[in-house]
Amino acid sequence: MENRPAYDPREPIRGVKAQTAVRDAGFAMPRPHCHPYFELFYVESGACRFFLESQMYDLHAGDFLLIPPEVFHSTRYLSGRCKRNNVLFARDDLDRAVAALLPRGEDFLSAPRVFQTPEALRETMDAQFSRMLHEERLGDERSGPMLRAMLQELLLLCARACRFPDSIPADIHTTDRQIVQAARFIHDHYAERITARDIAAAAGYSPNYLSKKFRASVGIGPHEYLSFLRLRCAALLLATTDEAITQIAFRCGFSDSSYFKDAFKKRYGVTPRAYRKRL
Repeated sequence: MENRPAYDPREPIRGVKAQTAVRDAGFAMPRPHCHPYFELFYVESGACRFFLESQMYDLHAGDFLLIPPEVFHSTRYLSGRCKRNNVLFARDDLDRAVAALLPRGEDFLSAPRVFQTPEALRETMDAQFSRMLHEERLGDERSGPMLRAMLQELLLLCARACRFPDSIPADIHTTDRQIVQAARFIHDHYAERITARDIAAAAGYSPNYLSKKFRASVGIGPHEYLSFLRLRCAALLLATTDEAITQIAFRCGFSDSSYFKDAFKKRYGVTPRAYRKRL
């Protein structure tokens, strides 16, 4: 059972999109990614493990995860079968009056959020996703407005009944502490001249062992994750400052401006100069 339209994670979406998939143990995303739209991820049954920025979370039936735009993430399915649903949407798809009623109001959308559906409400939540998936498959001229209205209803239902912890509960965190330590070190120091040995030391592993372990847990190696964070920083500075491109490369941790330009084009499909001009 699967409903997975092909959306390019580098491109904005048009309208609210609903998806579902059933994953068996051992399935892994072909590659971790981020995208320029929100993703609301819901575990209907089973469990999965998320790597999100510099943290890992184990999600179980009834758990939601809100992923804001441009947040790096990957998913692993470690045991049993997991049914997951997700809704993709842009900020303009959510009415401001509805956003104001969410926990923390507009600020709710500013960071990743994990929240939990009470067991008594799970059938209602599952039915809401079923309605949205049916509308996605229907795909007529009324489906766009219907899906947008259902998104408002879904989030209001969550705001009314779900549990929103002030901090992520301890039982949601994975026990893979060393990988988390390495990811946090990269996240905190990506703009500095750090080496593979520095990252490995933060985790207490040798560089070779960390590379294998990190790739098995996250889906990419620590150097690729480091490059992703540096390129995302560069994209933000290109969009919001008038700094020279070479200076931006150095500020984001790159020591070679030519390598930066090649890596940026590979990630974003255009050169840094073209990216800035397009914006």
